[in-house]
Amino acid sequence: MGIKYEEATGMLPPARKPKTLFKKYEGNPILTRRDWPYPVNGVINPGAASVDGETVLLVRAEAPSVISHLTVARSADGFTNWRIEAQPSLQPDPYSREEAGGLVDPRIVWLEEQKQFAITYISLDSEGRSVISLAITRDFRTFARLGSLMRPQEWDASLLPRRFNGRFALIHRSIIRGQVHIWMSFSPDLKHWGDDRRLIGTRSTAWDCHRVGLACQPVETQSGWLLFYCGVCNTDGGPIYRVGLALLHLNEPWRVLRRSEDWILEPTEPYERVGDTGAVVFPTGATVNRETGQFNLYYGTADCSVAVATADLNNIFDYITSCPKVE
Repeated sequence: MGIKYEEATGMLPPARKPKTLFKKYEGNPILTRRDWPYPVNGVINPGAASVDGETVLLVRAEAPSVISHLTVARSADGFTNWRIEAQPSLQPDPYSREEAGGLVDPRIVWLEEQKQFAITYISLDSEGRSVISLAITRDFRTFARLGSLMRPQEWDASLLPRRFNGRFALIHRSIIRGQVHIWMSFSPDLKHWGDDRRLIGTRSTAWDCHRVGLACQPVETQSGWLLFYCGVCNTDGGPIYRVGLALLHLNEPWRVLRRSEDWILEPTEPYERVGDTGAVVFPTGATVNRETGQFNLYYGTADCSVAVATADLNNIFDYITSCPKVE
């Protein structure tokens, strides 16, 4: 039996083209290490929020020591004239063993019940082992750390912004028996977690065959939650990171209603294909203008810089509702 085209190349057959939903900003990358007010090796994977009419990014910045921290950048239009904090906004606690290796990959949601922004991020110890951690803020100037949420070796995490049947919901990536899938867990108090349910798994002969993980924070619509996720396919030239889309039930978000067969964003530009890790688009933040429907997706590129792509929210929703139902 011959080797399938997907298995040999990590790409879909030429007859199938990914859906073009997003337009990459012509001024990309919007943030690089050259923009930083202090020395860093690279800036990537920002959480994003709309605050007081501005776009706020909480950017993962890698220090010369190769240990990452998180720094706030603000922009009036979400594309240009970024104002970057002169010092790290959240950096590893020197007295915490679980943060000795750095803080990475934040996702941000507004918790209406608490009137606070919740920031889930990954804390790394000195051996690179990961835990999901939580911090809260109202203004992205002062932060309160609430500690770790989940067992070690979890990654790619975001809370949903409200409770379901009295419980908070957390989306995260788990490695179980060597398989890397996206899961949802529940908690009555943001401290004790359980009732784990698998949401999105890898597909053996598709572009997301080797790993999947949450991309930006889930985005609520009237008909369900938009779940953007990263899929990885290992090829002879190295892994390729692309972005897919799923739709979760509005009131029962552990139910996946639809899932895209194709990717909706892939690394095509030089700034996405050449860097510390080639062929990577990795979204961790999004903002939505509910009046105009403009959707801004912020992502790390090749583990070096930050870029943004835009789409119309209605077009995104029309696309995912045309995708196959999940049985």
